[in-house]
Amino acid sequence: MPDRAPAERPRPVPGHGGSAALGRIEERHLVPPRVAPPLDPGFRPAALAASRFASRVRAARSGRPVWLAVAQPGGTSSHHESWVFEDGPETASSARFVERDLTFLLWSRGGCRVHVDGPAWLTAALTRHFRTDPVGVFDAEMMGPTIYGAPFEVVSTPHADFPPESTAAVDLGGHLDGCRVGFDLGASDRKVAAVVDGVVQFSEETAWDPGRQADPAWHFGQINESLRRAADHLPRVDAIGGSSAGAFVDNEPRVSSLFRGVPVDLFATRTRYLFRDLQHAWGDVPFVVVNDGEVTALAGAMRVGAGSLLGVAMGSSEAGGYVTSDRLLTSWLNELAFVPIDLSPAAPRDDWSGDAGVGAQYLSQRAVARLLPAAGIDTPRDMDQPAQLVELQRLMARGDARAASVYETIGVYLGYALLQYARFYRIDHLLLLGRVTSGAGGDLIQETARRVLQAEQDRSATQITFHAASERDKRHGQAVVAASLPRIA
Repeated sequence: MPDRAPAERPRPVPGHGGSAALGRIEERHLVPPRVAPPLDPGFRPAALAASRFASRVRAARSGRPVWLAVAQPGGTSSHHESWVFEDGPETASSARFVERDLTFLLWSRGGCRVHVDGPAWLTAALTRHFRTDPVGVFDAEMMGPTIYGAPFEVVSTPHADFPPESTAAVDLGGHLDGCRVGFDLGASDRKVAAVVDGVVQFSEETAWDPGRQADPAWHFGQINESLRRAADHLPRVDAIGGSSAGAFVDNEPRVSSLFRGVPVDLFATRTRYLFRDLQHAWGDVPFVVVNDGEVTALAGAMRVGAGSLLGVAMGSSEAGGYVTSDRLLTSWLNELAFVPIDLSPAAPRDDWSGDAGVGAQYLSQRAVARLLPAAGIDTPRDMDQPAQLVELQRLMARGDARAASVYETIGVYLGYALLQYARFYRIDHLLLLGRVTSGAGGDLIQETARRVLQAEQDRSATQITFHAASERDKRHGQAVVAASLPRIA
């Protein structure tokens, strides 16, 4: 095996991944993982650092709890407890730990109004972060006007006056009757399936590059063509269900990497209503579109017959979804691509949000592209990420140890990400889908993640049952399950 260089970790840039108002988490608060990723020795799991810091604060005389609540306009609210030093030299690190927790809460639950029960200086620092730091401004814009159509605000509120914690649960999926079309839209391919009474009649995968397209009519035509090809294998179409990268509210994409090339004005007037237009084109049959992570979780719940299940899809980015203990979907965003899992000061930054150490850079094709050079695997400069993954899979099938080191590194990332996720979700079951999990490499990812959870047992009570999907389900299962989303009246 050739000598390896650590996976590239860009140097921190002022104003990105950090904030002068909040300071930074000092190196002494970071905890090396017991299972080190072979290609990324600088990795410092957020879950371990947060747990140790909270323990120190609880034991200190100047430590106090801080309560956070994130509320959606519809009335749902999610609460979380953090800890800070009220005074002294640790207040800057305290504020940054709270901000990392709040960022996780925002992107996992979703909401445009943040309630803080904590010291006045903390509320002021968080407010400055969302108004002046480029990362905070991105989050505030997304959570406010873009997704929820309301101003984003941070307010000081006594815990007793927080809006009650509540979750809007939705009974979607598991409907197998009739003739259905399901689709799944990713950044590098789209998939479609034709299903009759739960039996797949046809499925197809088509490569595409939607992020570069500026014309909403192009997106409409491409998706509609896939629907038509599936419908050709059915006697009729009773319902259509779909999954797609992005945040959806009432079948409307409020933000999605698939439409990054569409100008803002066209997105607001045409792309936002794309799926309603498709529904009209198909005779207004029942039509439901949700985030692709939700469909991953739903697929797991249908397979396992149980709830408290987290679904993670590792594709062009990372998608997440959650099914409650009652086996219902929720109004939560579950956008795990944007949640922090690595607190290293040199963690790679996301090319969209500008944030450092977030899931998209660790559990997706982006992670593969980042790790290949560290493994000593050279690919042509013009090779795109899907092709790089295919090359990695080819090498893994040949028993190449360099390829195994890439998958092992991603498996370590997954294990420590699960420890972080478990701080905010009850996870009894996990289902993995997506191209990155295909083949022998996917098996190594799961095996390594399990090893992480076992190694960290005394630092975490996390007990998660892993569930495997078939190779076909890993690639096409999302479209099949998406077909089950709508209820036929």
